[in-house]
Amino acid sequence: MYSCAQCAIHSCRTGDMSKAPKNCPCLDNKKDDIVKKYFEEGNLVLAYSSALVESEGYCKKTRIEEIMDFSRKCSFKSLGIAFCIGLSSEAKAVADILTANGFNVDSVVCKNCSIPKETINIKENEKVRPNTYEPMCNPIGQAYFLNKAGTDLNIVLGLCVGHDSLFMKYSRAPVTVLAVKDRVLGHNPLAAIYLSKGYYKTKLFPENMGK
Repeated sequence: MYSCAQCAIHSCRTGDMSKAPKNCPCLDNKKDDIVKKYFEEGNLVLAYSSALVESEGYCKKTRIEEIMDFSRKCSFKSLGIAFCIGLSSEAKAVADILTANGFNVDSVVCKNCSIPKETINIKENEKVRPNTYEPMCNPIGQAYFLNKAGTDLNIVLGLCVGHDSLFMKYSRAPVTVLAVKDRVLGHNPLAAIYLSKGYYKTKLFPENMGK
């Protein structure tokens, strides 16, 4: 229905709708209703602050700096970190940075509550390390405990695909992402996209299999 990823016109950027594709979201008759959402409680400060962070830090500030700038503009004092246990040292560094910059920090690891994977019907041969005690990742728990702490903004650091979805679903506070998980590519998933017509083409495009 929508194909912005294939669009080469980008009327949305120029403001010229004369050549916009028929399925362009800019032409949707509900656009005004969408705009009204930005004036609902809590939304305007997020939208306004993020636009300022974009313009002020464009190609100058790192993601962690922008998160702090955004938090200050929104008057967020209490920040939460939902992190993967595999990025524990990175989580400590992030917590130290945020604390040094005047924020109150709560952090919850993915393995919180130590719930065995068998609880969600994972079989022994479906574990990462069969025949060992393997607790499941608990993103709902991460959201629960950060909600309980009353955080103003939650930061995702390296949660697995799907676990991040559950965390975002249950987090009461707004969520932003500092880093995503990609163990193969050093947590730089775009590397596979950049190499999708080269090194990774047989993995990412089924029609190239066997060629």
